[in-house]
Amino acid sequence: MSDDTIRLVTIGRMFRRRWQLLAVLAVVGALVGYGSSVFFPPRYTASASVLLPGQWEERELLTQAEIAASSTVVDRAATTLRWRGGGARLRDRVSAKATDGNIIKISGTADTPEGAQRLADQLAQQFVAFTARIAGDNSDPGTAAGPEALRQKVEQTNHRISELANAADPGQTVESVQVRTELEKLRTALQEAMKKLDQADPATSKAGMVVMGPAARPAGEAPPTRTQLTVAGALLFLVLAVVGHLAAARVNRRLRTEAEITAALGATLLGTVEVPGERAARAEGRGPWTWLRRLLGLDGRWDMPVPPMSGDEEGSRIRYRRVCARLRERLPAPRRLLVVVPDGDEIARLAAAELVAQAKSGPLLRVVDVSVSQPMVPDRGTESGALVVLSAGSWTAEDLAGVAEACADAEHEVVGVVVARAVRARTARTAAPSPHHTVPVIVVGDDARRGSV
Repeated sequence: MSDDTIRLVTIGRMFRRRWQLLAVLAVVGALVGYGSSVFFPPRYTASASVLLPGQWEERELLTQAEIAASSTVVDRAATTLRWRGGGARLRDRVSAKATDGNIIKISGTADTPEGAQRLADQLAQQFVAFTARIAGDNSDPGTAAGPEALRQKVEQTNHRISELANAADPGQTVESVQVRTELEKLRTALQEAMKKLDQADPATSKAGMVVMGPAARPAGEAPPTRTQLTVAGALLFLVLAVVGHLAAARVNRRLRTEAEITAALGATLLGTVEVPGERAARAEGRGPWTWLRRLLGLDGRWDMPVPPMSGDEEGSRIRYRRVCARLRERLPAPRRLLVVVPDGDEIARLAAAELVAQAKSGPLLRVVDVSVSQPMVPDRGTESGALVVLSAGSWTAEDLAGVAEACADAEHEVVGVVVARAVRARTARTAAPSPHHTVPVIVVGDDARRGSV
């Protein structure tokens, strides 16, 4: 099929002609989504915020977020809350992320709003406690031994400097003044070094993490909610239906034009005739599933162009008469012909019946239905030739080639092809035409019927 299948106008045509089917599929998808909510019980998510004072780099905040969601913190929270299944079942319900302002947001999901609130609060507390331990609080002597020992050494050095300054010559000699000056410089350098050490120590500059209040109790369910599953099911089925229609139209190989049809049958086109679409719809409405097909909009092809408006009844009859006239031109001697109609083509069946009714002066026509899947044409008897009548857009080249071979096996020459198309009936006029503007009736004789369609 051409690129027309991916244009917006084609999708619009699909929605106009198949909106019943698409609506039913969307409702079915919504019911499936609603039913799937049974396997996804409602859950609630609460969040607690922890403030990290001091100066923190982005990578350090990401590290703290990973620590907040680590198995150690989760296991401790599960033990404190006596969570069913322990930390192994709780890890999938915990998340942490770093936000602006040096804040770690810790979230926990539970089956109830109260459970989610308790979980988030306990996770925040366990995170603060665990971070304090690894940062080096005073309860762990091994962690703080290095900086504290250095401070003690600096204090001892300050005392020794003071003793040396007092022991120096109290006089005003040049040597004593130089000694005291050097000692004061050394004391000042040690104080500045200790100040820088305090500023660089993470235990002093980044200590004291604060939980910013209890977690707020969640007011709504965490996604996916039942409403979201219902809407997602409806959209999924609708999208699949649209994609399926477009894919079917893309791979469709049914012939639409008269040139393609005549090439597949290897015969000459004798004309195109019109059949009211309402009559074709009534003719097809005989099976037990007809009402369902009409309800779902499956009684017609959605990818075919909109049927044109029909002309007047006399103009339609002229088309049939001209086809009969061309048949007489191609058959110099009176002959009986088979009118071959593919089985299931109601438009072609109605056209063949009208063609038989209009062929009053010959040739003699007899309509036969031929199955496309297993084509079989009656053997040559009184009829010596076949006229194929079919509608456009209903059959593939392989189908028509099978019909032509069946005619050849029965020793029937395909003398021509008639293409039938459905047309829409014109709306009746509300007012009668004025008697002063009467349209004269044109009588068409046998000679005039030989004109072009």
